Amino acid sequence: MSILASIRREEKKVKKQLAKLQGDLNGLQSAAKALGQSASRDLTSAKKRVLSAAGRAKISKAAKKRWAKIKSQAKKAVA
Repeated sequence: MSILASIRREEKKVKKQLAKLQGDLNGLQSAAKALGQSASRDLTSAKKRVLSAAGRAKISKAAKKRWAKIKSQAKKAVA
């Protein structure tokens, strides 16, 4: 009987946590609705940001320039 009692206690505890979380969720949804935004929006529906080839080239060129500067400073420090 102690195993069954233990399971029932655990069940009550989990139900209590679930009720608290549902209350928190309702509060957050109400706040978002008051601000004019839907809290039930899917996070996966966000559009993927795409970078053009020219943009990637600019970033690559800038990174190479930064690394060249660091490497040249390192050579000067060694010499």
